Amino acid sequence: MSQQYSIRFTNNSTNAGSACIFQKNHGNLPHNTFSLAWLTRYCNPGMQSNFSWVIEYSFVWGATGMLKPGLTFNASQMVAAGLTSNNQIALNYNNGSFMLEGQGTGSPAGSLYINETASIPMNTASVGIGMSGAGTFVTQAQPNMRLAFSPQPTYCVAFGNFNPGQVLNTNGMGNSAQVTFPANVYTMYVVLNPDNSWSISPSRM
Repeated sequence: MSQQYSIRFTNNSTNAGSACIFQKNHGNLPHNTFSLAWLTRYCNPGMQSNFSWVIEYSFVWGATGMLKPGLTFNASQMVAAGLTSNNQIALNYNNGSFMLEGQGTGSPAGSLYINETASIPMNTASVGIGMSGAGTFVTQAQPNMRLAFSPQPTYCVAFGNFNPGQVLNTNGMGNSAQVTFPANVYTMYVVLNPDNSWSISPSRM
């Protein structure tokens, strides 16, 4: 069974809004890949909320039209994937519909591969990867491309107006913080302070 990770969030600010967990793009993903608002929950001042997940990957696609920050990505299909086997799939377009199909094993291991067929129409859908049942990264689908996603999970937290699956402009997000899990630690405590700064610790504060 996969190890469960958790972030226990406390809103000690005077603002109501959505806590958002997203994953950082290290540059080891296809060009023009966007992070998604992966896990979100609305939190009033003084409220605590728990986010939990396991590191289990998937392939995803969604009918976004032209992909840009602010849009909401809703996965139309999600196919479980691994980093050593079942790590390759094709995105096809047939009879007016997209489909992830032909899953197999790609080389080298350690990455997730999506082969986009010649039938893919431009600026219609987005494709990418997810973790623990929700999308994490997507890019615009286009024909005749082989996409390689080499995930290195790095978790970040932000607070504001976020919807699940929202396409993020992480360069312009402002007040966010990275949450790093020390070795053999699987729960981190994150507090948004009254001055809107962050306190992050492996022990309850």
